[in-house]
Amino acid sequence: MLKLKHLIMSLGCLLLIIACNSSHPKINFHTKLLKVATDPTFIPFEIRNTSGKLVGFDIDLMNAIAKVAGFTVQFESMPFDGMISTLQAQKVDAAINGITITAERLKTISFSRPYFKAGLAIAVREDNQDIKDFNSLKGKKIAVQIGSTGADFAKTIPHAKIITFNSGPDFFQDLLNGNVDAVISDAFATLYAIKNSNFKGIKVVTNLLTEEYYGIATPKNSPHLDTINNAIATLLANNTYKQIYQKWFNSEPPQLPDSLPQN
Repeated sequence: MLKLKHLIMSLGCLLLIIACNSSHPKINFHTKLLKVATDPTFIPFEIRNTSGKLVGFDIDLMNAIAKVAGFTVQFESMPFDGMISTLQAQKVDAAINGITITAERLKTISFSRPYFKAGLAIAVREDNQDIKDFNSLKGKKIAVQIGSTGADFAKTIPHAKIITFNSGPDFFQDLLNGNVDAVISDAFATLYAIKNSNFKGIKVVTNLLTEEYYGIATPKNSPHLDTINNAIATLLANNTYKQIYQKWFNSEPPQLPDSLPQN
């Protein structure tokens, strides 16, 4: 009888160990390292400060998402135009870089719920009186960032000469130097660059050319999407998102949709 009791207790312990081990993978995500691609040239969303530290709105948001979701972020710097292919190859788990959610991109990658409302704007030199709207861009030299929605939009301008750059600071400097007539880029990034960088001779003209939403990009049907989306919802609800937004843009954040916009 005693041996039988010992046998039952041993079996009970064994079953408990098996149960604990079988449940372990369910919490692996919450302790895992998430590799997140970013291009630290998109002011003020991601940039390296004077000490080499990665900072910006996107960086603060991604770190806040990680804190809520319980994972650690490892940022990997790469050119913006290489992010989509890197996600497709599943070399990184996600990418955050002011990436506009578009129908074309959704064919090959997935996106989180929108985390930022943005739009494209035209930037010119302050002394330019000719370019006032989309129609006045016809036949002009237009600077854009490679792989951006600004580059896609510029292709619709009749007879325009499109000049591509790897980063925003480069095309703003070319605009100041008179090598291009205008820049088409994210409105928030442009206004921030004019206010906080050495681009005082630049102005933004007319209303936004487009209305866009940024999302955190992932490989197609990523298993991490639900966790990221739930974390964004938490940050919106507890005012953390608002605090981060006000830190970088000194204004109230706009209302965001809770699902992907229909493109």
